[in-house]
Amino acid sequence: MDSHGQYEQRVVWAVVGTGIGPLLLAATREGLVNVVFHATDEVRGSALERLASRLGTEPVEEPGSPLLAEAIRQVEAYFASERRDFELPLDWSLISGFNREVLRELAAGVPFGSVVGYGDLARRVGRPGAAQAVGMAMGANPLPVVVPCHRVVESDGGIGGFGGGLKTKRHLLALEGILPEPLF
Repeated sequence: MDSHGQYEQRVVWAVVGTGIGPLLLAATREGLVNVVFHATDEVRGSALERLASRLGTEPVEEPGSPLLAEAIRQVEAYFASERRDFELPLDWSLISGFNREVLRELAAGVPFGSVVGYGDLARRVGRPGAAQAVGMAMGANPLPVVVPCHRVVESDGGIGGFGGGLKTKRHLLALEGILPEPLF
């Protein structure tokens, strides 16, 4: 606790190996706050600097932290095809407004093994003309994989964009049985 009797912000992180490469997972007392693709040294350093700046405290590497244990277990189970849904407390503090509304709808309303179009997701949150804004929300998603932005596709059947790269999106969609596993 700090001098005012309040709990100080604490951010812990760990890197988890997955079928799409290393993922950085970061958590606060509220829940999982950030998932970062391709967590090589350089990417990890930049992500941790951004987290420190946004959350006002230096993230601490603590793979054994109780704050991360369940998130790590569920992510590993998902990539081992032993889990379809994430049941984790989420800290939404890195995103707000329309983007948060869209991501919450995505997390709650687009289950494993299904996809939704950008325009359809915009309609679901009461903004039928905001397909491009939904795309921007997907790009701002601080919790990819857990909040499944890989399940959002173009209405004409195209795969759409993805912050983790199209190869990663294809792999995640194949893992969920939506696409065939890529040959290479």
